[in-house]
Amino acid sequence: MGFIMDGLEAESYDRSYTDGELIRRIWAFFRLQYRRMTIVGITVFLAALFDIALPLFLSRSIDLLAEGAKIGTIVLLVGVISFSGVSSWVSNYIRRRTSARAVNDVVLALRERAFKAVTERDLSFYDENPTGKIVSRVTSDTQDFANVVQLSIDLMSQVMLVLFMTIVLFIIDPILSLLVVSFAPLVVIIALAFRRFARWTTQQSRRILAEVNSNIQESISGISVAKAYRQEQAIYDTFSNVNRRAFRINLRTEFTFSSIFPLLNFTASVIGTTSVVYFGATRVADAHLTPGQWYLFILGLEQFWFPLTSIASFWSQFQSGLSASERVFALIDAEPKVVQTDNQPVSRLQGEIEFKNVDFRYTAEETVLEGFNLKIKQGETIALVGHTGAGKSSLGKLIARFYEFQDGQLFIDGHDIRTFDLTDYRRNLGIVNQSPFLFSGTVRENIRYGKPEATDAEIEAMTAQIAGGEWVETLPNGLDTEVGERGTGISMGQRQLVALSRVLLEDPSIFILDEATASVDPLTEAQIQEGLDLVLHHRTSIVIAHRLSTIRNADRIIVLRQGEIIEEGNHDSLLESGGHYAELYNTYFRHQSLEYIEKAYALAN
Repeated sequence: MGFIMDGLEAESYDRSYTDGELIRRIWAFFRLQYRRMTIVGITVFLAALFDIALPLFLSRSIDLLAEGAKIGTIVLLVGVISFSGVSSWVSNYIRRRTSARAVNDVVLALRERAFKAVTERDLSFYDENPTGKIVSRVTSDTQDFANVVQLSIDLMSQVMLVLFMTIVLFIIDPILSLLVVSFAPLVVIIALAFRRFARWTTQQSRRILAEVNSNIQESISGISVAKAYRQEQAIYDTFSNVNRRAFRINLRTEFTFSSIFPLLNFTASVIGTTSVVYFGATRVADAHLTPGQWYLFILGLEQFWFPLTSIASFWSQFQSGLSASERVFALIDAEPKVVQTDNQPVSRLQGEIEFKNVDFRYTAEETVLEGFNLKIKQGETIALVGHTGAGKSSLGKLIARFYEFQDGQLFIDGHDIRTFDLTDYRRNLGIVNQSPFLFSGTVRENIRYGKPEATDAEIEAMTAQIAGGEWVETLPNGLDTEVGERGTGISMGQRQLVALSRVLLEDPSIFILDEATASVDPLTEAQIQEGLDLVLHHRTSIVIAHRLSTIRNADRIIVLRQGEIIEEGNHDSLLESGGHYAELYNTYFRHQSLEYIEKAYALAN
């Protein structure tokens, strides 16, 4: 029983939509394709008409042959039959070609909308949801949506065929047709009974695919760590477990869909056709039907049952597409946590920042700041120090408006940060994270990232300001050096220099730096410090400091502990006070000082 009912949990932002809501959302994307869809509708009608004409002409040919018709008449009928067959093929070709273009245009728009939603989500969204699962919604689920739309268009053709064939059957023999139609509700009831289970199984199938994608993405991203700790087998075993679970869930889904059509076919073709053949033979024997009419009825019966069972089974198969579209729309509709109260345009900022009674927590159980107050003057450089978890990085994230604070106010140049147009506001920010992220491409392209309109001359002039541009000369191809995926083609120090150059080119009003703890050689560290000096000059800067040189040069040092300011001042005054900063300095920073290095060198010799 576990094989049938075991499942996967929904994501925190998932929501349930009714079939009607999903269909209306899907239809909204197709409104722009009304011309193509009109052509599809016309060709569906024509194809169904020609498909019905084919058995009618065949039936008439049988009766004419029985009556001894002339060869010319038979040839004419053969020509008409051929024309019907070719016309049906042409209509279906036009329909499939046009619908494919319409569907792919819709998928293009849906995928772009989904990706735009991904770019608009807050950083907290990515803290809570694995990247691989999000990617799965943008790629796999939008493609499954396309498949079900194509299936829906095929359904239109089947519906037209059933309607036309029902009319033909009633014209031939109303009594026998009533017997055929009486089986239709039974077929529909069986199909609808599968509907809910089919929806659930396809949801599980979509979720496990996302989990597989997430596992692969995480494993590949961390492959260097796995190799360093000799854990290749461990990550393989983890993937194998997820993959086997996917196998079981997909097998269950396939079992569901492979069961419904045979059951429907048995109900319609075996029970229904057997009944019709028995009663129909009696009516032929009683001369109520001609041989041609009887042939037409049997042929029409097959063309009636197949579309009917296809339509009935469609509602279960349709759940696959609805499940996929539900996941995509849930991603699009995810509520942002960072909410702006206004969209005021932002020009060049002065850089004054004030936290006023700010409460902030990542989760209900994880309070970071409570009643926090801090004022940073225009052009001031402050260094944030404290143990891990003290709230240093959180302050930078709140200033960047990456996260929503729960209470209090945050002012920039005297204006509530919640009233700004975020795109305009962030143009005034320069941010360098602890592990600088570079995109695949050249060093030049990565430096230009924050200012796409910058010329090559501007980039070269700016990079020359850091250590006279010597760091660029150490790159294999200078500014045209390929950095590789995530910047792995160059050293960590070079990545930091690229990130600093990117900020310098952008020339922000407010600079936020989470200094990297990675060890670099003395020359690179000197170059990085020179770049920092350029960035910090004449702009408001918030530095989460790990280098003694940066701390010493700061206008003010803010010492944090568990989200509270326990000390503040400059380097010398805080050392003299002998408080928490002095303790941190002696533990973490003292070994970086020149005096310490000289003393250690003297002891070693």
